[in-house]
Amino acid sequence: MSQKTVEHIIGRLATDEEIRLRFRTDPVATITAAAGEPEALTNVEREALASIDPDVLDRLADAVDPRLQRVRIPAERGGGGRR
Repeated sequence: MSQKTVEHIIGRLATDEEIRLRFRTDPVATITAAAGEPEALTNVEREALASIDPDVLDRLADAVDPRLQRVRIPAERGGGGRR
């Protein structure tokens, strides 16, 4: 079960810009949240994933076809609501 979770998290890190941005500021919390259940990863797996260089993840994401990427769309600022 852990290996499948590890692969899922690596895939999300490679294809989801939002997760990569959160990973840069708090890798452990990002990995824990991406795992879903607290027991989904061992401590060793969590530490190993959190130690991945964010720049390497960015390069990996650049190598993945853009059609497979989930792009971050910034929220509109300034209080503009729907009309």
